[in-house]
Amino acid sequence: MRFALSAIGFAMILTLPVEGAQAEASYDAERRVFRLDGGDVTYAFKVSRDDLLQSVYWGERLEAEDPIDGPEIGGLSGFDVTANVVPQEYAGWGGGLFADPALKVAWPDGNRDLVLHYRSHKIERDAVTVELQDIQRPLTVILHYTIDPDTGVIGRSASIRNDGDMSVRIDRAAAAGYTLPVDERYRLHYTTGRWAAEWQRGDAPVSAAGTVLESRRGSTGSENNPWFMITVDGETTEQSGPAWIGALAWSGSWRIGVARDVAGRTRITGGFNPFDFAYSLAPRETLETPVFYAGYSDGGMGAASRVFHRFQRQSILPRHDGRLPLRPVLYNSWEATEFAVDEAGQMRLADLAARIGVERFVMDDGWFGERNSDHAGLGDWQVNPEKFPNGLKPLIDHVQARGMEFGLWVEPEMVNPDSELYRAHPDWVINFEGRPRTEGRNQLVLNLARQDVRDHLLGVLDDLLSKNDIRFLKWDYNRNWSEPGWPSVPVDEQQEIYVRYMRNLYYILDELRRRHPGVEIESCSGGGGRIDLGIMQRTDQVWTSDNTDPVDRLLIQDGYTQAYDPGVMMAWVTDSPNWVNRRSTPLSFRFLSAMQGGLGIGNDLTEWTQEDFATAKRYVAAYKRIRPTVQRGDLYRIDRPEEGDVRSTTLYVAPDRSQAALFALVQGTHRLDPRRPIRLQGLNEDARYSVERMDGEPLASATPTEASGAYWMRHGIDVPLRGDFQGVGLIFTRQ
Repeated sequence: MRFALSAIGFAMILTLPVEGAQAEASYDAERRVFRLDGGDVTYAFKVSRDDLLQSVYWGERLEAEDPIDGPEIGGLSGFDVTANVVPQEYAGWGGGLFADPALKVAWPDGNRDLVLHYRSHKIERDAVTVELQDIQRPLTVILHYTIDPDTGVIGRSASIRNDGDMSVRIDRAAAAGYTLPVDERYRLHYTTGRWAAEWQRGDAPVSAAGTVLESRRGSTGSENNPWFMITVDGETTEQSGPAWIGALAWSGSWRIGVARDVAGRTRITGGFNPFDFAYSLAPRETLETPVFYAGYSDGGMGAASRVFHRFQRQSILPRHDGRLPLRPVLYNSWEATEFAVDEAGQMRLADLAARIGVERFVMDDGWFGERNSDHAGLGDWQVNPEKFPNGLKPLIDHVQARGMEFGLWVEPEMVNPDSELYRAHPDWVINFEGRPRTEGRNQLVLNLARQDVRDHLLGVLDDLLSKNDIRFLKWDYNRNWSEPGWPSVPVDEQQEIYVRYMRNLYYILDELRRRHPGVEIESCSGGGGRIDLGIMQRTDQVWTSDNTDPVDRLLIQDGYTQAYDPGVMMAWVTDSPNWVNRRSTPLSFRFLSAMQGGLGIGNDLTEWTQEDFATAKRYVAAYKRIRPTVQRGDLYRIDRPEEGDVRSTTLYVAPDRSQAALFALVQGTHRLDPRRPIRLQGLNEDARYSVERMDGEPLASATPTEASGAYWMRHGIDVPLRGDFQGVGLIFTRQ
């Protein structure tokens, strides 16, 4: 049953089955309490006696008959009045608020006080919409709540509307504020890093001092990621205990603040980064915030990640013809040729890639304009006639004749000063008039906030895809912003660049997908510098890091999978010694590291031996057998790698528990130290599972070839590893 109803003073519950799962949205008129139930989660908030929207409960799902209410909260003292003590769902900066506000504004007359009170709400399906208004001024905020029926992940965002006759300057706008109950044991988990060292795990106790995770870079950035997890010290482990997890669906500058307030509650606020932010909201105009998604699990950090992964697969990642396609095995030419691409050389690489079972051949940088180095050519997206005198068609035909799709590298948002585009339109880049234009990697950032730039890029890319049978774009973005000016618009609108740029990027991606539904796109930003739920809604896979060293990648991939689905995490096998740290590793070890996401190969295949080709062919064939499990299954992080002496054990279990893929890798072993048996998780206890090695080699002599799921989970399996850079991959198949 589907309908919308204004529910002021009216109690109702909607129960909505979604593929076997149920979500419920309800309003208790007597207590003025809203409740959302989905998966194993209940989320509740209320209207206080002062008409503030107050957080009440967020955690394990409660019974439908259980009463939910929150206490009426007043001020603690003259220093902390009601507005600062009530855990507001969406707090305006005003009325004595000192905690992080969700919204801060300024009117032309100098007033900056904003107090948001409840006015009305609607309930529709598994969603609640609540309208707040300032107590005097014509400013309305509409809060949007959804809950996923299967996972219980909450989606929250805000629509900020100017109902007056004068513009209002927005200085700060969050998507949502979440609140956790009083507990001094909370620990915040996050990732940090830089180029070639993304996704490094970090944690800190939640305290009144507060922690700010942010990017001021104009894009998501590698320094922090817009993701968090909060656990309880002494109670939460990888396998058990409460864990809250969340992420912003936004690819521009962002901020998440986590702090314990004066009443001991933990508040989490996330949205646009207020640094250098100002948005002039014209009369009758509405500003939409990003969505801030958040989930909960009582099964530890591992279960919280799995819940979030499943939500991404079901509700975030784009579909083609209604389905979520598997990631093909990919070959990329960059490390073999860099900029020195030409028709004959790429054809030769395609021939060799096809021999080992590659399904998608991608030509990287160097195919366009005067692109012989990173000093020139960006922005001129025409095929270089010297390298490809007959255009791309002969190469595409050659690739397709060998059973592979053809893909291409692009970096549309950038321009080299040494390019025809820049010489024609120097005003198209982000800049402050009369100031230096700082280059990064010899390039500048095009101002996508401008509609003419947006339309130009859409036209160029549409033409490229219309004239060539290209099935994949590796969309790169190799620098962050500097001098973030927009001198062609009025001064009071120039800082809107942070929002309008990203909205136009999303428009280009959405429109390209509409016009070319068969084309897939990878999000790349010099590695993992632009991975978030906003870009993931519009791209099919992500490039996790330019660092392809297999040991470093185990750490990087472990950090990434805390937040994001491993099925779209691209990982490559590349040459040894690795270019990052000159470390030499066996080809088998490199494959086992890379097979834990979407598998890619970036070696110079012209340098391979016949033994290399045979090894690669075996592992590619094994990967195709386990691909649905790795890309669509549940990930269990059994042994998490740590800096210094990396040891990693990961297990992927198919959704129907018919197959499991186990990867055990060590950087090195010491003395004759024994290894404890690896106890699997997530299998069907009563079923029987056979086991075999991915490389086709025989199992250790004492290892049974078949046993029950209970045996593998309780007794475990011995995996003898001795030496440096050793690894084994095992496939468990339900009989």
